Amino acid sequence: MIRTGTHARKSSAGYDLTRLFVGSEGTLGIITEVTVRLYPQPEAISAAVCAFPSMSSAVQAVIQTIQLGVPIARVEFVDALAIRAINRHDNLTLPEMPHLFFEFHGTEAGVREQAETVQQITAEHGGQDFEWATRPEDRSRLWNARHTAYFAMLQLKPGCRAVTTDVCVPISRLADCVAETEKDLVASSLPCPIVGHVGDGNFHVAILVDPDKPEEMAEAEEINRRIVERALAMGGTCTGEHGVGLHKMDFLVHEHGEDALDLMRVIKHALDPNGILNPGKIFRSVRGPAG
Repeated sequence: MIRTGTHARKSSAGYDLTRLFVGSEGTLGIITEVTVRLYPQPEAISAAVCAFPSMSSAVQAVIQTIQLGVPIARVEFVDALAIRAINRHDNLTLPEMPHLFFEFHGTEAGVREQAETVQQITAEHGGQDFEWATRPEDRSRLWNARHTAYFAMLQLKPGCRAVTTDVCVPISRLADCVAETEKDLVASSLPCPIVGHVGDGNFHVAILVDPDKPEEMAEAEEINRRIVERALAMGGTCTGEHGVGLHKMDFLVHEHGEDALDLMRVIKHALDPNGILNPGKIFRSVRGPAG
């Protein structure tokens, strides 16, 4: 039993064991107690939604917003196909175009200034129907489309399963990555809506497949492989949030190199010599000190 941190806001005492264990997907130990940090509620919160003529223009608007230093609390992307699904699922009439969902935190004057600045930026990139809200009920209404997107997308193909990708790239390469990915999805026979936390450079493609059709599963795997390899070539990662588990094992060596994986295996063996902690995840084999 070990304690990996203190109540101090920061520390330089030894290795960062907290991040090591948190990022291990349960393969190095079991976390039995956590200390969380409380953040104050901002004085004011505002939200905005805007439609765009293309995915590329929407992403370019996000990139420019970040480069100008506008302090966005969160910004989410939903493509035209996902909007179509949301309209059907929630009986909405949003234009079937890519959308960005923004949220701003700060003072009353600050969030107003942020929203006005973003509105100007989105207009430069073809944004339209910019809607801004400050009341909690209005903010919830604007964000509801993003919150229900996953369940709405499943209804595009009743009885389907969603094979969900999860890559993250540098913000400077996000527009290129999304545009190239769009080409793959247009050529696919499967419905493949896109949503993403584009403020982080992270996006997800929900590839809708019939799990009883091997040819559809194979096509989904090929789409996923192309998306991951593209992200890695652009200096990104094979998984920004979901983790490696079983499905991303083969991409780890491309992202980190064999030497880094050997080091991870040594750490795994040192902390879990009997291989009982979430066995078979992240690595296909674990090497001890002797290799």
